[in-house]
Amino acid sequence: GSSFCDSKCGVRCSKAGYQERCLKYCGICCEKCHCVPSGTYGNKDECPCYRDLKNSKGNPKCP
Repeated sequence: GSSFCDSKCGVRCSKAGYQERCLKYCGICCEKCHCVPSGTYGNKDECPCYRDLKNSKGNPKCP
């Protein structure tokens, strides 16, 4: 990933229970959307692309 995504996702996932998984999906979403919401959770309206990405089950993909 890019250093932008790495640093943003590091903050985003700093309190995640599953660090590896959080960083993986955050990284995928960041590469696609070039945006990661601020804070460790919520604030997804800052990044509509990130907010609206869904996984194959139709659940939100991005942490």
